[in-house]
Amino acid sequence: MSQPQVLIVIPARMAATRLPGKPLVDIAGTPMVVHVLRRAQAAGVGPVVVATDSEAIFACVEKAGGRAAMTRADHVSGSDRIFEALAGVDPDGRCGIVVNVQGDLPTVAATDIRAALAPLADPAVDIATLAAAIVRPQERDNPNVVKVVGSEVAPRRLRALYFTRATAPFGDGPLYHHIGLYAYRRAALARFVKLAPSPLELREKLEQLRALEAGMRIDVAIVDSVPLGVDTPEDLARARALLSGGR
Repeated sequence: MSQPQVLIVIPARMAATRLPGKPLVDIAGTPMVVHVLRRAQAAGVGPVVVATDSEAIFACVEKAGGRAAMTRADHVSGSDRIFEALAGVDPDGRCGIVVNVQGDLPTVAATDIRAALAPLADPAVDIATLAAAIVRPQERDNPNVVKVVGSEVAPRRLRALYFTRATAPFGDGPLYHHIGLYAYRRAALARFVKLAPSPLELREKLEQLRALEAGMRIDVAIVDSVPLGVDTPEDLARARALLSGGR
């Protein structure tokens, strides 16, 4: 049986409140969205497209030799944006898996993007994602660090039972920092975007809980570290130091 074709989609918009225009901010001489584009291309799993509502981002990506797709400006989530882009880029349904790589992860490793696909080798899995063991004590109680609670189903792989901003699970043992990179079966993404926001999703402000509440299976590949997400000027300074060869 042949493997389904994979499409990587990078949602990128200009309207971030804490760091306006962040997809185009300069990091070591290159716009942030282009850093993410190149890392996604380096994963070598399939074509890459940036989904955006901004003509400036569209032009930037094309200037860098990448492919971009214009999407509506009123999407409430990245999953809605990637679903619109998927329909436009691949209307014939050749791609059976779509990977959502956030446009604000300029240090994401190509190997981690590939790792997110591994759980989908199991036909029972609808959505795959990533996590890394928490090693910094201050992150254990930080509500901005989303934790995944799951049952081990294979070495370095969990079946997700819950995602939370709380410190969980209780007791001795590792805690896992969820990384917001997802690989969807096309049918699972189509189902997901039609679901209404769920009660736990609204309470925790975590979109992935909608899938769990609907009975969808999410498995988690464990990777070694968390890529830097750029949300604030402080994050941007750190990204510039990392990608300029500093620490």
